[in-house]
Amino acid sequence: MKLNLHFLVALMFIVSFTVTAQDTKTIVDAIVKEANENSQLEELAHELLDEIGPRLVGTPQMKDAADWALEKYKSWGINAEIQNYGTWRGWERGITHIDMVSPRVQSLKGTQLAWNPSTGPNGVTAGLITMPTFKDSIAFTKWLPSVKGKFVMVSMNQPTGRPDYNWEEFATEESFTKMKENREAQTKEWRENINRTGYNSRTIIAALEDAGAAGIVASNWSRGFGVNKIFSARTKKIPTVDIELEDYGMLYRLVESGKSPKIKVVAESKELGTVPTFNTIAEIKGNEKPDEYVILSAHFDSWDGGTGATDNGTGTIIMMEAARILKKIYPNPKRTIIVGLWGSEEQGLNGSRAYVEDNPEIVEGVQAVFNQDNGTGRVVRMSGGGFLNSYEYLSRWLSAVPNDITKHIETTFPGTPARGGSDYASFQAAGAPAFSLSSLNWSYWNYTWHTNRDTYDKIIFDDVRNNAILTAVLAYMASEDPEKSSRVKRIMPVNNRTGKQREWPSPRSPQREGGN
Repeated sequence: MKLNLHFLVALMFIVSFTVTAQDTKTIVDAIVKEANENSQLEELAHELLDEIGPRLVGTPQMKDAADWALEKYKSWGINAEIQNYGTWRGWERGITHIDMVSPRVQSLKGTQLAWNPSTGPNGVTAGLITMPTFKDSIAFTKWLPSVKGKFVMVSMNQPTGRPDYNWEEFATEESFTKMKENREAQTKEWRENINRTGYNSRTIIAALEDAGAAGIVASNWSRGFGVNKIFSARTKKIPTVDIELEDYGMLYRLVESGKSPKIKVVAESKELGTVPTFNTIAEIKGNEKPDEYVILSAHFDSWDGGTGATDNGTGTIIMMEAARILKKIYPNPKRTIIVGLWGSEEQGLNGSRAYVEDNPEIVEGVQAVFNQDNGTGRVVRMSGGGFLNSYEYLSRWLSAVPNDITKHIETTFPGTPARGGSDYASFQAAGAPAFSLSSLNWSYWNYTWHTNRDTYDKIIFDDVRNNAILTAVLAYMASEDPEKSSRVKRIMPVNNRTGKQREWPSPRSPQREGGN
């Protein structure tokens, strides 16, 4: 009788395990089928990127995007809301026209920077001036009055517009080496020259504006064909524009050769006062452990040189698509599934830091956070984030993901916690298991990260679709796991530079008022 009882218990365990494995396979197969046969990714990307456009914090487009997301969630039967956490300077980009009007007429490729003061429809027409070599701050002070009424060119004139990979393919080794050495020397001298003025590349802008400059002209080249980084203006009343390298170099050479070029800049914009900043939060309520949470994480905001396609439109649509699939295939999760589309990540993880600070009970109940933020490629790396036992549960969850996806993914355990970079760092700092779904580069850093080329056409939808499947399966597995994920932290390694043991990062408060 005793033997039969042991046999019965063992049989029940085998049956239970088999049923669970079958259920998992059924759900995962359904997720994959839905993602491949009924994908909404192209539609979501078109509506978000082409119709709404970039989502700079404080702009109407950021609010438009949030309203759009709420409607999408509603159509899928998912509850969602906008959660305000602070305020920002409200601003809206208008028309930018940059034209050379002398010594000949040519339209130039460029744009006004974020939060640029408006020129009005009539624009500003003026000559240009470059910065000479300064012996010291006294020499700079003596030169400063000469900027009055002129556009000041504040970026180095690059010696080549070809990216290094192009040189490597076609140049001789001697020519490539010579170019790099000359460029390094020129760059070093440029930086030292700025320092000799008594200012740095940021603070010098105010000095030029105070001296009566008509405007600031920059070219923040991103080491690729036709691609520039587009950030924010630092002027209060005069326009700041970024001109692409090809046209910037032409203007620079014309100034240096004494041809006295003039440009006309029309850079219209609207100041909108102080506006709310917010996160857009969706929720599928858990039916067994509603106070434990699986969070799908991406930042909603972007810079506005392009349309924010790969930073972070792709992360956004991955998380929204995963939520749509889960609601359809797995409508009654064991744990609550939250989708956090964070605001103002680009200004310092403000949205996710505010959420962590304002929702300690949710952070305490986190089972896992899955964050995607670095481009359009398939996920190729996952780290345990410094959580000692992350190998056990992450490996278990990943085992359910189709092999044609996981075969590309390299895992590192236990890893180390992030100190910034993206929103998962906000959760890790608070001790919550949070993981970055790090994707293949696809020339992200040079060509789309914060650039004028971060647009819909750069999205690789096959890779994004695989990432949506990965996210949905990981969320399902984390939700169903009978165990709460361990938060035990690794012993942090010694910093080789200081010789001291590293410390786990501490939570940081968000900037709740900004932009002014």
